[in-house]
Amino acid sequence: MGKKISASLLAMIMVLTVILSGCASSGGSGSAGGEAAGGSETGKGSEGAGAGAETSKDAPKEKVVIEFWANKFEETTDKWFQKWVDEFNKSQDGIQVKLTIVPGDAWAQKLKAAQAAGKAPQVYTMNYGGIVPAAANGQIMALDAYTDPAIWADLYPNVEEFVTVKGEHYAYPKLVEPSAVLYYRKDFFQEAGLDPNKPPVTWDELIAYGKQLTKDGRYGLHIANNAPEYSWTTWGLQMNSGHRAISDDWSKATLDESYKNIIAFYKRIYDEKVAPAQALAGYTEMSDFGQGKVAMAVNGSWGIGQLRNDYKDILPNVGVAPMPTPDGDSTKPSASLGGWTLVLDGKAKNPKESAEFISWLLAGDPEIMIDFFRTSQFSKFPARKSVDAALNQDPQAQSDEVRKIIAEKIVPYSVGEPTYPWDISFAFGSAIERAVKGQDPQAALEQAEKEINEFITKNNLAGTNPNQ
Repeated sequence: MGKKISASLLAMIMVLTVILSGCASSGGSGSAGGEAAGGSETGKGSEGAGAGAETSKDAPKEKVVIEFWANKFEETTDKWFQKWVDEFNKSQDGIQVKLTIVPGDAWAQKLKAAQAAGKAPQVYTMNYGGIVPAAANGQIMALDAYTDPAIWADLYPNVEEFVTVKGEHYAYPKLVEPSAVLYYRKDFFQEAGLDPNKPPVTWDELIAYGKQLTKDGRYGLHIANNAPEYSWTTWGLQMNSGHRAISDDWSKATLDESYKNIIAFYKRIYDEKVAPAQALAGYTEMSDFGQGKVAMAVNGSWGIGQLRNDYKDILPNVGVAPMPTPDGDSTKPSASLGGWTLVLDGKAKNPKESAEFISWLLAGDPEIMIDFFRTSQFSKFPARKSVDAALNQDPQAQSDEVRKIIAEKIVPYSVGEPTYPWDISFAFGSAIERAVKGQDPQAALEQAEKEINEFITKNNLAGTNPNQ
């Protein structure tokens, strides 16, 4: 009996379920069953779903935030960075770049601490010399997977080499600036009976002119004056002989007769009192030249920017020329090309968006970079062919004779900075300093060779060149 009652109850429940389901299906609620049947309410249900999707689409997206650190440069450069970061942020609504300007003396410590804490900026500035070791250590990330190949084809080939490691691009260049340009006062040349349109082209001429231009209260030449300065300002002259201070596989020093001649050249400058024994200004400064305390100055291309900002009155009398070479051949290197790039941190969380910003700022509309070169008083030079072409059509750039001479006679023949450890360069710079202070050039060379080879052995440097 119990079993019969249970069966009857079960049957009644099943009937009621069917009845209720039918009621629900015919109701006005736009249920899934109604949509599937194609009933009159299906359209309303679809409109409702569409409206929901539209609301989601219109809701503000959370922006990808990119921290960008830039070295502290001239005030005009800092303002240029801020101006165009703001323009980028306004140009789209998916990425927000936050710029931080970091003073040079705090840079290394601040970046290292941020990396250790996992809070490194995703994008930051880096000079050419730091790219190869940073790529080898995994500190920075290759950009190729996140960029259009066309942006690399726009670079000048020699500059592209500076940012390439084992066939991949690890930075995008912002600029190049030759480390050695000869500046000279045309009025002082005339006063000394020298032709203002014929600057010295050989080392011998440079020293001879310097002696002739030296008088009470004025020296003939401003040039490097201490070991660190000798270490990097001579990179171009070192390559004048066709090779670096160490072999390509980084296994041994290669300080031959040409390196000895560089040491002897600097010794002559100071022995013959063409330059002051105690520097009147650091190598990168132009105050002594601007104030007429020296008649000639070997300095980087940035020097003309300083003169245009601080010593406008002497500009009509300023001439520029390539740094003299041993034999006067100005198509051989006498300067290295320094400069700055933007890189992608090796642990960047948003590499695609970070690379998009780098491409927009440095590899996009040429007008962005032209604006930079104008603000720098044309004392720095493009790494991109398209920007150079645009600059050549710019009236202000076209009329700048100093820019034309540096761009045409110095930049094309300049070389990249070495990628081996600074200790190598410093050893050679110290050799020049010892010779200037009295050591025989041959002895100074031999000591530098010994120091470099010992460094190579101690640090297992042989065979570690990342580009070999």
